[in-house]
Amino acid sequence: MVTYQLSGGWLSAEMAGLVIGALFILHFLLFSATSGQLADKYDKTRLIRLVKNLEIAIMLIAAAGFYTASAGTLLAGTFLMGLHSTLFGLVKYAYLPQALSERELTGGNGMVEMGTFVAILVGNIACGILIAVLEVGREEVAIGFVLLAVAGRAVAQWIPLSAPSAPGLRINRNPVGETLRNLRLAGEDIAVYRSLLDISWMWFFGTAFLGQFPAFAKEVLHGDEQVASLLLVVFSVGIGAGSLLCEVLSLRQVEIDLVPLGAIGMSVFDLYAASRGLGAAHTLTLHQFVGVAAHWRVMADLAGMALFAGLYSVPMYALIQLRSQPSHRARIIAANNILNALFMILSAILC
Repeated sequence: MVTYQLSGGWLSAEMAGLVIGALFILHFLLFSATSGQLADKYDKTRLIRLVKNLEIAIMLIAAAGFYTASAGTLLAGTFLMGLHSTLFGLVKYAYLPQALSERELTGGNGMVEMGTFVAILVGNIACGILIAVLEVGREEVAIGFVLLAVAGRAVAQWIPLSAPSAPGLRINRNPVGETLRNLRLAGEDIAVYRSLLDISWMWFFGTAFLGQFPAFAKEVLHGDEQVASLLLVVFSVGIGAGSLLCEVLSLRQVEIDLVPLGAIGMSVFDLYAASRGLGAAHTLTLHQFVGVAAHWRVMADLAGMALFAGLYSVPMYALIQLRSQPSHRARIIAANNILNALFMILSAILC
C-alpha cells in the first residue's frame, strides 16, 4: 500500500519496499539477544500473553495509519511489529520442547512451520485483495488487523503455563556483548552450531529466491500480478507439505538424516531448465498461464523445491531444541535468529 498508494516525496516507491524490509529485519539483529534472555528468565506463557497484549496496541496504531492513510504511522506499526516478532518467534520455539515429548517435537515444529507459511500466504492474498478495493479496502484491513490481534490474545489464554528455564538469570543490557555471548553458547555444541549455520543458509537461499518472484513472473514467465501470487501460493503450500511430511518420514523421532535429503531436493528441481523458451507475445492472465502445459512443469519444480525446503529445515529446529541446555535454550534460538538476519541481509545485498 505504501508503494502504490501512499508514497510521497520523502519515500519513493522504489525505496518503500527496502525501508519496510529493513525496519522488520533490524530487530532480529538488535533485540534477539535481549529477547532470548527474557524468554529464559520468565515464564514463556506469560511472555506470549504479554506480547499478544502488545500486538493489540500495535494493531490499533496500524489501524489509525490505515484510516488516515499515513505512511509514517504505518511504518511505525511495522517497526513495532518487528519488535513483537523478535520476542514471539523466540518464545514459541523455546516453548515447544517444554510442552512436547521428544517423539512429538518434529511434528510440533512441522505444524508451527506449516502454520507460519500458510498464515503469511493467506494474509498476503487477503490484504492484497482488500487494499485493491480503494473505497473500502483500507478500513476493512484496519478492522481485520485489530480483530485478529484480539483473537490471538484469546487463544494465548489457553496455552498451559511453563516453568522459567533460568529464573536467576541477570539480564545483560548490552545487546552487542550479549549477541557475542549467545553465539559462543551456540558454539559449545558443534551439532547445534552447524544446524544454526544450515538454517541460516536456507534463509539465504529463500531470501534470494522470494525476492525474485515478481521479476521472474513478469520477465521470464510473462505473467501478470496474479501469476506472481500463484507462485507464492505454490511455494507456501510446498513448504507446508514438506514440514508436515517430516513427522511421517522421521517416524516420530528427531531425524537429522532428512537434512541432506532436503538439501539435495532443493538443488535437483531446476526452474532454469523448466522456464527456458517460455516467451509470450503479451502478458498472460492467470487463466491463460495455467492453460499452457509447460507452465505446469514450472509449478511442479517450484512445489518440489519448496517441499524439500520444508524437509530440510524442520529437523534442524527440532535438533536445536533437543540438544540445547534448557537453561539457555531461548538464547541459542536467539543466536539462530541473529545468524538468519545476517545471512538474509547478505543475500539481499548480493541480489
